[in-house]
Amino acid sequence: MTNGHATLVTKQFGARADAYVESSVHAQGADLEQAAALLTGHNAARVLDLGCGGGHVSFRAAPLVGEVVAYDLSTDMLAAVARTAAQRGLANIETRQGRAEVLPFADAHFDFVLSRYSAHHWHGFSQALAEARRVLRPGGTALFMDTVSPGPALIDTYLQAVELIRDPSHIRDYSTAEWLNALAAAGFALKEVTARRVRLDFSSWVTRMATPAPQVATIRALQVQMADDVVRHFAIEADGSFTIDTVAIEVARDS
Repeated sequence: MTNGHATLVTKQFGARADAYVESSVHAQGADLEQAAALLTGHNAARVLDLGCGGGHVSFRAAPLVGEVVAYDLSTDMLAAVARTAAQRGLANIETRQGRAEVLPFADAHFDFVLSRYSAHHWHGFSQALAEARRVLRPGGTALFMDTVSPGPALIDTYLQAVELIRDPSHIRDYSTAEWLNALAAAGFALKEVTARRVRLDFSSWVTRMATPAPQVATIRALQVQMADDVVRHFAIEADGSFTIDTVAIEVARDS
């Protein structure tokens, strides 16, 4: 991640830290339950929450394991996570600041690496995946959860456009095929792919990021003007609310 993009990410999310900690969309979901099921029975495990954001993976994981490291680029986000962890009595959550592409941990340090709604902000996608594998112990498991591109060019262009207009730190929602290719190139062995659809309330979506009014108006104008294929795929509603594609990919480090 270049200094310019790192600055943009911290600017975008630092001021919105509490909004993400309190976000109901991020605080629940079948993918969080999948992560919890993965960790159940591993009471002594070390877990890395890579790109922790509002800390929801860390909060869900902490009662199940021995240690959680909540890792993020934004110091403001990490401060909000630490405050919430203290309020909830989750003493086994440690916060660490840094880039996904350069992890300050020893080789094979973690039993699990979890990452949720973070990768679309990584400047060095492949490099970050390689780092995730490096810090995962042989036999360990990683679970990556994110919004994904449906693939077809028209629908992909719309998705990347509205994401960037809402949040200029957005880089790319990768397709599932791009994810699988990148994970294989990083040396992970595929275990499971779970596709889901998630509805987003438009007002909450733009308010959470404090998207300026002109950008909000631009997104709404695009929604009104887009081809029927786009409207149908994203189930765009009269108030702008819509539905996105997500994926949870479980992989292992075999050696």
